[in-house]
Amino acid sequence: MKRNKNGCDLKSCFLCRLCSKEWLPAIDIHRQSFHVNKGELLFTEGSEVTGIYFIYKGTFKVHKKWADDKELIVRLAKNGAILGHRGLGNDIYYPVSATALEASEVCFIDLGFFQSTLKVNYQFLYELMLFFAGELKESEKKMRNLAHMTVKGRIAQALLSMHAKFGTNPEGFIDINLSRQDLASYTGTTYETVFRTINELVQEGSISLSGKHICVLDAGKLNAHASEE
Repeated sequence: MKRNKNGCDLKSCFLCRLCSKEWLPAIDIHRQSFHVNKGELLFTEGSEVTGIYFIYKGTFKVHKKWADDKELIVRLAKNGAILGHRGLGNDIYYPVSATALEASEVCFIDLGFFQSTLKVNYQFLYELMLFFAGELKESEKKMRNLAHMTVKGRIAQALLSMHAKFGTNPEGFIDINLSRQDLASYTGTTYETVFRTINELVQEGSISLSGKHICVLDAGKLNAHASEE
């Protein structure tokens, strides 16, 4: 991770969009901008919390250890999103890790200034509270899906969620470069199962492939799989 002199535009990320305009000069003084290479860790599960990150450009996976040699991706984050907030509270250690899925640009706000920001920016604090509530609901839904939804259903639901969150590129493919192994970690299954299921979805006409890229052809069929238990 390298320092970036250019920094963000002070209007795109979760923090800058919701803070008062009068607070932006203070953010400009305290922020640090970094370039993160593809595959590079932004912070590691179990490390001490030093601050909060905001994505200016790029995508990240947020993941936890799952068994000795596996991981579970709990969230995918894109431009404007907050990272590291799960480390807030009395426990001063990050409970998750964050890894760049592509070359990315982030802003870092140290913990002391972030806490000061919360105290004087009530709209930001309110929106952060709603964001935490939404994340809790998604986590509970994900745990339910892992317990009750079929593997094909979980993969279909993941594809629909990514399609809605990241949109499509000019060629019509979901606009995120997610490996099959990462898709397995995101859906709580194995690489082999993902590979087999993706091929089945291609054969039935639900999706099409171009390398790692996936295009949703029939959302109705994917929704039908996601409804199966």
